[in-house]
Amino acid sequence: MTAVMTDEMQQMKTMIRNFVEKEVEPCAQQIEEEDAIPQHLVEQAKALGLFGISIPEQYGGIGLNTVEKANVLEQLGRTHNGFVSLISAHTGIGSTGLVKLASEYLKNKYLPDMAAGNKIAAFALSEPGAGSDATNLATRAEKKGDHWVMNGTKHFITNGPIADVFTVFALTDKEKGAKGGITAFLLEKDFPGLIIGKKDKKMGLRGSYTSQLIFEDCIIPDENVIGQVGMGYMSALKILGEGRVGLAARAVGSCDKLIELSAQYAKERIQFGKPIADNQAIQWMLADMATETEAARTLTMMAAEKIDEGKKVIKEASMAKLFASDVFNRVADKAVQIHGGMGYVSDYPVERFYRDARITKIYEGTNEIQRLIIARNVLQEA
Repeated sequence: MTAVMTDEMQQMKTMIRNFVEKEVEPCAQQIEEEDAIPQHLVEQAKALGLFGISIPEQYGGIGLNTVEKANVLEQLGRTHNGFVSLISAHTGIGSTGLVKLASEYLKNKYLPDMAAGNKIAAFALSEPGAGSDATNLATRAEKKGDHWVMNGTKHFITNGPIADVFTVFALTDKEKGAKGGITAFLLEKDFPGLIIGKKDKKMGLRGSYTSQLIFEDCIIPDENVIGQVGMGYMSALKILGEGRVGLAARAVGSCDKLIELSAQYAKERIQFGKPIADNQAIQWMLADMATETEAARTLTMMAAEKIDEGKKVIKEASMAKLFASDVFNRVADKAVQIHGGMGYVSDYPVERFYRDARITKIYEGTNEIQRLIIARNVLQEA
């Protein structure tokens, strides 16, 4: 790794850490109980420019590179994962396709409002019959004159119930399939024929909403095609690759917070006349948590750096997502164990992190799929 942290970026990290600790974390229990993110936190995030971290300055964003963005997401990962999901789904897979692949017309029309947080973005690829197998899309779009007509269903779409714009993938040529027959589109929530499904009830990520998107003869202007017609599958792979690095960075931040909470608790909790931190069993758990977290951080930042260098990072992005999410789950499990019965009580944040960690091994490509991607690349390189 050769990336150097600028003074400006270090100041931004400190600013976000302060925002997380002083503003977001005190509201974490409220978010859990109400399953909603307080509007004042959203407004503060807008004021800090968090909704525009991945959008270039010329369109009103901050325009961070991947390493810088990973550092921001790492800080955000230290707090409520539902709050972080709102922002990361918007700035990650929700925005990347437009920034990297869209026409200037689409960029100028949508990115300024997205950068300001006035329009929330979502990414719609998964379907009831096409989760890990993203090539098996049933949602179709047919060209008719100067517009497209889309029919089908997407599900588990993060930000779905609150999003204003959606990057949606549909089959446009059945014969070609993934090899030239899938196209990406930019849809607005008010497009005729787009129906937003009810909110999903989930194990964790309270305050972060997912839902189905249903398309019934949905009308899409031809100018709202993202990139080239038929190249949507390759676009999806590129978008997901960068998104996986962001997820890994968030997981690392959550691990940092869990280690701090666990170490503090271990020093305060007295059993048999001494702090449990004096017990080798606790010390070894903390050692493993810290070591694996640092390894995940290094792997994540290496992948981010390669993206900024313009290198192909399909394997490295999958490695980062796979390892960091696995580590997050192991760290969360050990944190609950160190806290004992208190770790199972919702009054303590480790219980929340434990539930929220589980989805990181599933969304934006299951960890089984990441292993397949990594193995395929290893075999190709041999």
